[in-house]
This record gives sequence, structure tokens and C-alpha cells, in this order.
Amino acid sequence: MVAVDVAQAYADGRVPTNISYITPDYLSESRDGPAIAGILAIYIITTILLICRFASRIFIVKSFGLDDGIAAFSWACFTAFMALCLVLINEGSGRHIEYIQYVLSMPEVEETEIVDFAAHLVYTATLYLCRMSGLAFFTRLCSSHPTFRISIWACGFFLTAAFLVQFFLILFHCLPVTGLWPYAWQTTGRTYKCITWGIVYVSNSSLSLICDFVLFSIPIAMIAILQLPKGRKIVLSLVMLPGMLVIGISCARLWLCVVGQWRTDGSWYYNPQLVIEVAEIGCTLIALSVPSYKPILSR
Repeated sequence: MVAVDVAQAYADGRVPTNISYITPDYLSESRDGPAIAGILAIYIITTILLICRFASRIFIVKSFGLDDGIAAFSWACFTAFMALCLVLINEGSGRHIEYIQYVLSMPEVEETEIVDFAAHLVYTATLYLCRMSGLAFFTRLCSSHPTFRISIWACGFFLTAAFLVQFFLILFHCLPVTGLWPYAWQTTGRTYKCITWGIVYVSNSSLSLICDFVLFSIPIAMIAILQLPKGRKIVLSLVMLPGMLVIGISCARLWLCVVGQWRTDGSWYYNPQLVIEVAEIGCTLIALSVPSYKPILSR
């Protein structure tokens, strides 16, 4: 079935008719529905598990720590990012590149670029807050071990430095500074001197993967080195299970960023990338919330 906006683009003469593979059916293809369903499912599951975490900390343990406070703020940022992802999908950012070029109007294309710019600033900040929540938890767990406290502070400085690099790469991807990510066929591209989308995102994804390795190496070291009670070692082992999933998700995001930049129809992979990014934040929050479920399970 031909989409209404595609039919209108043909009626307006905006779609070239001399390219054989660009047909109304091709331009109408969409993976928006599954992407929206996946994002909402991940968000709802993460929210339910975070509510369980906060209920456990407030009503059973009766102690709401710094790590819990940062996690709550991370969830608020996560909510904003999830909403921006839905906006991007509804605006057509995950459709074929020819749909973006020929069906969307230039103001609509620029709007998707600005929303993408804002969304990934929020995404970068949210992941950083999630990791800081994890470090706060690890600090509370081994507060009496000075060597580990120093190691965790060092990890904190590294994660902060990586976050600043990621944030400023997005913020200053063009000079003068703009929220646009101009395509080669956009006339606005001549106004700005920009780093390509792929270089920014692949660089940030690589840094993010390194940060995940750094963060989730801490519980491995604690299990191996510290003389912890058996219960605490079990808790740290449980943190590692979803932690390994987070690292796998980071690898998938890196691959999608490479594909999105260096394949001709890169925008077709954008919806899966958004789902992966939502999953990365959600799994990080869940992984670092696992220890808080122990009091509930004990009851």
C-alpha cells in the first residue's frame, strides 16, 4: 500500500522517475511499528524494575543512597530520550534515504536533524549518569577498602573525561555550531564545516564500549580480590550477567553506526540503532539495580 505522503510527493513531482528501484512501494516501506513497540517494551520493563528497586530501598532497607538518587535522575533523562526517539521515528528518520531526500520537505529534514542532535546529547548524558550511579553503588559496597575506593575514583575521572569528549563531539560537530547534520544534497551544508555523522557516532560508540568494560570490570575485580561475604559475591555475580549484555549491546550499536554511515541506505538502519540505544540505557539501569532486589526476594 502506498503511503499518503509518498503519493503526495509523486503528485508534486518531487520524486525522480528515471531511477528504476525508486518506486512508490519502496518509498512506503517502513519498520517504524516494530521499532516503536521495542522501545516502549524496553522502557516499560526498565521502569517497572526501577520501581521495584526504589520500593526495596525505601520501604524494606529504609535507606535511599546516592546511587539510588542518581538512578532516579537517570530514569528521568531516559524518559526524555525515549520520547525523542519516538518523535524521530514518527518523523521518518528511520526510512529509506530516498524517502528522506524526496518525500520529506526540507524543513522536515532539518527538524529531524535537530531532534537527533538533541536526542543524542540526552542519550550521552543519560548513560554517563547511569555509570555514575554504578560507581556510587560500588563505593558503598567497598567503603572500607581504600585501594578500591581510589580505583573507583580513578574510574570516575576516566568516565567523566570520556563523557566530555562524547558530549563535545556532538555539540561541536559543525562550525559554526548548529543542530543540523547536513546531507550532501542539502544546500545548508555549504554554510557549515562539519565532521561526518559516522565519524562522530562511531567515535562515541567506541568510547562508550570502553566505558562499559571499565565499569563492569569493577565487580569482577571485587569478586576476585576482596574477601567479601558469600551473599555480596552472589550479588556482584548477578550484576555481571546483565552487565555482559550491556557490553554486547554496545558492540551492536557500534556496528549499526558503521553501517549507517558507510552503506548507501544508511538511514534504514537508524530505527534499529534507536532501539539498541534505548536497550543500552535500560539494561545498564537494570544491571545496576539487581542488588536492590535481594531484600524483596528475601522477604
